[in-house]
Amino acid sequence: MRILSGIKPSNVPTLGNYLGAMQNFVKLQNEYKDADIIVFVADLHSITVPIDRQELKKDIRSLAALYIAVGLDPVRTHIFIQSEVPCHSELSFVLECNSYIGEMERMIQFKEKSVKQGLTVSTGLLTYPCLMASDILLYDANYVPVGEDQKQHVELTRDIAIRFNNKYGETFTVPEPLIMKAGARIMSLQDPAHKMSKTDPNPKGYITLLDDINEAKNKIKRAVTDSLGVVKYDKENQGALANLMTIYSNLSGLSYEEIEKKYEGLGYKEFKEDLAEIVGSTLEKIQTKYYEIIKSPELDRILDEGRDYAYSIARKKLSKVYKRIGLGRN
Repeated sequence: MRILSGIKPSNVPTLGNYLGAMQNFVKLQNEYKDADIIVFVADLHSITVPIDRQELKKDIRSLAALYIAVGLDPVRTHIFIQSEVPCHSELSFVLECNSYIGEMERMIQFKEKSVKQGLTVSTGLLTYPCLMASDILLYDANYVPVGEDQKQHVELTRDIAIRFNNKYGETFTVPEPLIMKAGARIMSLQDPAHKMSKTDPNPKGYITLLDDINEAKNKIKRAVTDSLGVVKYDKENQGALANLMTIYSNLSGLSYEEIEKKYEGLGYKEFKEDLAEIVGSTLEKIQTKYYEIIKSPELDRILDEGRDYAYSIARKKLSKVYKRIGLGRN
C-alpha cells in the first residue's frame, strides 16, 4: 500500500496546514507502519500564479525542513521536491490530452482564483489539476490524505485514471481520498466563516509555524468566540469556539467531551489561556527542530535520497504510459 501527499510551498505553513495535513502525515506514518509513504514539496504548483523567485527558493527549502520538524521520519517517509523529478511535468501533459476543458473549469480553486486575477489568469492555473493527478498517478498511490476542500481533486484524478485505463489498458492505480476525521479544516481565528489562510487580510486570523511564540499565544487569547460563555462543541451555534476546540483537541489528544468536562463551570478566559500555552508549546518544539536542520547538509542528503527514490518509480510508470500510447521508438 502506498500513501502520497504534498503541500505547495507558499510562505510559511499555518497552524491550519499543520493540523489539516502535516500532523496527519505523521499520524499516517506511525499508524501505517507497513505502508510506503511519499511526501513531496509541490513547488511546480506555486508558479501557476505570480511569485517572487527568491521567496520561492526559500519557501521550498523551508517546507522541506518543516516536514522533518513536525515529525516526519526520513527513514519511514520519502521526502522530495516535485520539480526535481521531471516525470511530473511530462505525465501532466499526457493527462491534459486525456482531460477536458470543462473538467478544468469546474475546479473550485480555478473558479476562485480566476475571478480574483481576471484576464491575467495563466493557462497553468487552468490545467494544474492534471499536474496534481500526475503527482498521484505516477506512484500508483492507493490513498491520498486530503481535507474536504481538496477531495474534488482526488475525484478528478480518479476520473482521469479510469478514462485512461479504459482507453489504453490497465495502467494506473485508481486512488482513494483519505479524509482525516479531525482537524481537516481549521478556520480563521477572527472570521470562522473562512478557512485559516496566510492570505487573510487580518494577520490576527492565522498563526504560522514560525510565528513568534508570544505573538501566537496572543492571537489565541484574542480569537473571537461568542456571547454564550459555555465551553461546548456546537459547530452550528458556536462556530468560533468549535474551531478553537478543534485546535485544542488535535494538539492535546483530548476529545471534545473531555474538553467540555475540563472547563465545566469555567469561562472562555481559562480555556483560551490553556489553549494558548498548548499552541506555544507545539510551536516551540517544531521551531527548535526546524532551526537545527534548515541549513544542515543532512537536509540535502534526505532530499537527494527522496528524489532518487521517487524518480526510480516515476520513470518506470512514465515509460509504461508512453508505451501504452505509442510514443517513442520502443
